[in-house]
Amino acid sequence: MSWLGPQEWAAVALSLKVAFWATLFALPPGIFVAVALARWRFPGREIVNGLVHLPLVLPPVVTGYLLLVTFGTKGWLGGALAEVGVVFAFRWTGAALAAGIMGFPLLVRAIRLSVEAVDPKLEQAAATLGASRFWVFVTVTLPLILPGVIAGGVLAFAKAMGEFGATITFVSNIPGETQTLPLAVHNFMQVPGAEASAWRLVVVSLVVAMGALLLSEWLSRRVAARVAGR
Repeated sequence: MSWLGPQEWAAVALSLKVAFWATLFALPPGIFVAVALARWRFPGREIVNGLVHLPLVLPPVVTGYLLLVTFGTKGWLGGALAEVGVVFAFRWTGAALAAGIMGFPLLVRAIRLSVEAVDPKLEQAAATLGASRFWVFVTVTLPLILPGVIAGGVLAFAKAMGEFGATITFVSNIPGETQTLPLAVHNFMQVPGAEASAWRLVVVSLVVAMGALLLSEWLSRRVAARVAGR
């Protein structure tokens, strides 16, 4: 990408870094929540389901504001974390947190659909042979839902790459620290004569988004075929 300038390349590299860590940290709780919603019946299940999907329908600016109130250095949780050296506000880690939360519903939804497609009798058969619930999940459920996990992970990664509203509200638009790809596009749009830079980043966004969708589809098909023994 030598055709990208230093600031443009920095924004792309930061976006990849933010999206990677956002997806990585969202994956374990995403799998847990998806399995819980698909398999378990517990009080407040619908409330949990609503909270998981809330970022999809809330204005991103509202999500960013709630993050700032909660994880800001003067927030009720951010203040405590800051005392032990963990700071999210106006840092790339905060951008990763915002991106992870915004992509979480897509991640959970894809995995939940995969879990619901698994025949519970397969898990029950493994359990009758003496396997623990954890071992049943690792050896039976997880391999069967792997296509959904991959698809959800790729979708969450793509969402994280394009996250804007919550990110700029929570961590602002600081070049080299929190200026991800969409924020850089927004910044270049405000600068006279920087249209070419904005267009180059738009092209990168399109390539990454389309590549993620195609990769998700391809991986899902390959893993599904392998699991089915085809």
